[in-house]
Parts: sequence; structure tokens; C-alpha cells
Amino acid sequence: MVQLFKFLLKSTKSPTRAHFRPSFLDTLRLAVRGGHGGNGLPKYGGVGGQGGCVYFVAKEGLTLRKLAQGLKERRVAATSGEDSSKVSIFGKRGVDTRIEVPVGVQVYDEQQKLLADLNENDATCIVAGGGIGGCTGNNFLGRPGENRIVNLDLKLIADVGLVGFPNAGKSTLLKAVSNAKPKIAAYPFTTIRPQIGTIEYGDLRSISLADLPGLIEGAHANFGMGHKFLKHIERTRLLLFMVDIFGFQLSPRHPHRDCLANIYSLNKELELYDPSLLEKPCVLLLNKMDKEGAHEILTKVRPVIDDLSSGLADCPEEVRPKRVLKFESIVPISAINSTRVTQVKSQLRRTLVRLAEKQFVTDGEQIKEQLQQRVGLVGPKIT
Repeated sequence: MVQLFKFLLKSTKSPTRAHFRPSFLDTLRLAVRGGHGGNGLPKYGGVGGQGGCVYFVAKEGLTLRKLAQGLKERRVAATSGEDSSKVSIFGKRGVDTRIEVPVGVQVYDEQQKLLADLNENDATCIVAGGGIGGCTGNNFLGRPGENRIVNLDLKLIADVGLVGFPNAGKSTLLKAVSNAKPKIAAYPFTTIRPQIGTIEYGDLRSISLADLPGLIEGAHANFGMGHKFLKHIERTRLLLFMVDIFGFQLSPRHPHRDCLANIYSLNKELELYDPSLLEKPCVLLLNKMDKEGAHEILTKVRPVIDDLSSGLADCPEEVRPKRVLKFESIVPISAINSTRVTQVKSQLRRTLVRLAEKQFVTDGEQIKEQLQQRVGLVGPKIT
């Protein structure tokens, strides 16, 4: 009797507790199939209806988690075209299947070929076309629709991406400046999935800030959070680096690196993953300035931070980048000091406004050149 009771206890599966369930999903695999084409009618030369197609439409406010919950079987199919008949010589077309996906999704096939990049609201792509209907060209036999596996890869779209090593204070800053409520604790890797907050200003202007899981050395090769982190900074307008002024040590097995070495290490990880990321404008935050000895360290390292190329000779070879970052501004802060946090909010806004002005001037120059080229074909050059 005791053995039977133990067996029944083992066979009972308890539901996963809510805080263990992943709430953020940035990849999703779906099987999609277009509708089969309807058969034609040889006796009357009738043409079968074309099968419906499966297409994605990008919509703001959606998440891959909601999409996955609505498609539990991970299979999507359109309906088949109608067969031709003596009552209806031309069969009706199958009904298309519309699937709404989050803005920022990239669609890949099984060979990792990019099919579509849905980075704007209402952007649309067909992922599985319907088969053609039966006609004289195919012996009046309808053809099957496309049948494939697609991978949806979500890359967050935010104004600012917060970059740094674990336990640098990124989540504390995000909570202080925005409406987000990330988990905060005094140990590394508290953040295990991206968090997005909105910084709101008195004139109703808002800026979106993404706090991303902490980097470790080797992230470019997919160590740690790896590519799950790095891919999310590709679409941010501004990179916000956050570094502990006292340095960082991942574990007792790893060497302790000072703040300069950490800056170079972050620089190198971005360079190895995608060199084009170094072209993004960036701001550096030196955190934990409220602690004793922080200002002495800042006085020592500030000249090198202002010109990172000047310190490459003394940088450890394993973290030495080939090309160094150029920071738009360097802000010493304490993430728990409200005055310093307000300074960060103001600095981010000024930087984004300045970048927008530069982009406006650049776009204006390009439009002027295009007009000059067109007008030059038929009249005098615009000056």
C-alpha cells in the first residue's frame, strides 16, 4: 500500500510556478502552409480557384508570447481553392490567413535566409503562397501551396539600449528613470531577459530605454546570453554604456578588471559581433560614484576615457579592440542618487535631440543633391 502511494505521488505533475515561466519570448518557430489549388473541369474548360496564402502583418503592442499562446499547435494553414464545376466554371479563391506579429520581427526560412524584415507598423509579407488552380496548363489538377518552416526572430526597437557587464547597476537606473519595474538584487545576472521602460518628461516627450541582460566576455561567440542580448541593440538609436567605476569580476576564476579594461572589453565584444555597431552614437555612465575612493579613480582614468586610443598600449591583449568607441558624453553618476538620475535623463534627451538635428541636416543635403541631379538634366543647377 505504501509503495502504491509513493507511485501515485511521483506520477502527479505539479504545474510550473509562475515566476519560473519565461515571460519574454524573442524567437518563435512556425509551420506555415498555403492552400491547395482547386481542380479544374476538363469538360467545360473550367479553372479551379487558387489556394489562399499565409501572410504576416506587423502590429505595435503585440508580443511573440501572445502570438504563441494564440497558436498553441504552432501550425498555420490557409484554405484551399474551390473546385471548378458546371455551376461555377471559375472556382473561388481560397481564404488567406492573416497573422499579426510584433513590430521588429525578422522572418527566416529553415536555411536561415531572410524572407522579410517587419520593422514598421502595418508592414506585410507573404510567407506561404497558395497553389495555382487546375487549368489546361496543368491537366486541370490544382497544385499544392507552399509548405515551409519559418523562424520569427524579434529584435527590440528602442531609442536607447543599456549596455554593461552584470551587476553594473543597469536595472537600478532603469527603475529610477522610467516606469519599468525590473528585478534588482546585489548579485550578477539579476536581469535574464530584456526590460523596456519609458522615460517621460514634463512636456510629454518620452524616450524608450531597453535594459538588456549583462554581457560577459565571449558574448560575440554566443557565450552567456550571447546573441540573445547583442541582437537587441542593433535597432537602438543610442547605446548607453554603464560601467562600475570600481571594476568587475565575473567569478573567482576570472581576473578582476578595472573600469578601463571593462570599457575596452565591451568595445571589443561589439566589434567582434558586428563592427557597424561601433558607428552608433554612445554615452558612457560611470556608476557608483557615491562610494569612497570613486572620485580618485575617476581623476586617474578620465584622460584615457576621453581618448580611448591613448590607452590601447596598456590594455590587456585579450580585451584590446582594433577600433575604439568615441563617446558623445561621459557622465559620472550614482544610480541611487535622484539628482544624478535627473542629470542622466537630461543628457539622454539632449543627445537624442542633437542626433536628430544631424540626421535632419544630412537628409536635407541628400534631398538637395538629388534635386540638383534631376534639375541639372533640364535646367540650371540649384545653388
